[in-house]
Amino acid sequence: MTEKKIIERILLVDDSKTLAKLISLKVKSELNVEIDVAYSLSEAELFTKKYSYTLAILDLNLPDAPGGEIVDAMLKKNIPSIVLTGSVDKEFRKVMLKKDIIDYVHKGGLHDIDYVIDMIKRLLKNRHHKVMVVDDSSVFRNQMKKMVENLFFQVFALAHGEEALLILEQNPDIKIIITDYNMPVMDGLELTKAVRQKYTKNQLSIFVLSSTDDSDVSAMFLKRGANDFINKPFSKEEFSCRLNNAIEALENIDTITHYSSRDFLTGLYNRRHFFSVMETYFVDAVNRDEEFVLALIDIDNFKVINDTYGHDIGDEVIIHVAEIIRSNVQYQDVLSRFVGAEFCLVLKNTTREKALEILERIRQRVSLTPYTIEPDQEIFTTVSIGAALEHDNSINETINEADSQLLHAKHNGKNSICAK
Repeated sequence: MTEKKIIERILLVDDSKTLAKLISLKVKSELNVEIDVAYSLSEAELFTKKYSYTLAILDLNLPDAPGGEIVDAMLKKNIPSIVLTGSVDKEFRKVMLKKDIIDYVHKGGLHDIDYVIDMIKRLLKNRHHKVMVVDDSSVFRNQMKKMVENLFFQVFALAHGEEALLILEQNPDIKIIITDYNMPVMDGLELTKAVRQKYTKNQLSIFVLSSTDDSDVSAMFLKRGANDFINKPFSKEEFSCRLNNAIEALENIDTITHYSSRDFLTGLYNRRHFFSVMETYFVDAVNRDEEFVLALIDIDNFKVINDTYGHDIGDEVIIHVAEIIRSNVQYQDVLSRFVGAEFCLVLKNTTREKALEILERIRQRVSLTPYTIEPDQEIFTTVSIGAALEHDNSINETINEADSQLLHAKHNGKNSICAK
């Protein structure tokens, strides 16, 4: 039975048909979501009875709800809401921002609509990130938890630093910690120092919230590794912008790091990153007397494939073989595309017998799994594998041994494994 894909759905409520059509077109063109348009509160109510919504974009002045009643109606249904309005009443704006809305945007031009589109993109990405809130005040902690959840983050809320470290150990993919300064058991400064022993600023962002006016405190936190310091009380809008900017910065760093360490074609580690990882691992594994096997895997007759079908198909065959190899190894193993149609695989913490079983499975899977160009046209290919079963004096010598065994496999008729 095929699993039904959940479709993101947005509700737009605005009595201006021209503007609603413009926003709807931009949302459809830039976001992979469905959007429904209501021109009144009563129409919006009917839509919410029929569909579930990821969020709503709301105008405040509607024919049957001129005083912003639409906001309470949507929040009552637990639909996260962005207010997009032409109202310039500052006091009314303050009242709206006290509610659990995502954002309040003045409808001043196309750039404001673009801002809303970008905000939605950001929110959908935020759902994949975890944030930790640490504060000994249950009231403030719950307020912060709600505020961060409104930005679609997954949120953990803890009372002090020791609890935070325990949760961080269980969830090492937490991206942001928002912490108070003065807390029992372990305060915010101790927490910051402890976190920075394991995580850099490029891996995890730390926000410090404090009611102190002492500039020395903020300087102390920033020197200890905090990314940002915000004095209480603070603007909800400012906090949301800073939080979104922080996660976007971490994403950008992750992207740069990914592309600097990955092969552009297959997404596997590139040769340079392989050596940076393996030089450290090799020494540690030898010192721990940990068994590992290094293998070179080369696609047989790859030049023939390129000459026959062209380089684009050749690239697709490389990707095809890379996926077969990747699907047959463990997450802790190291797989790299070395050059052309050659891969280097390190099977960590495994016996020679088990490693050879894995390599034989890879060889068989490649030979039995053709790459389909068209429904009636397939390319069958094979791989030759050379494995170094012993730890030589260095990673380079171990690779040289695997390369020697790979040559033996090629000379023996290809589609085979040679190991020593």
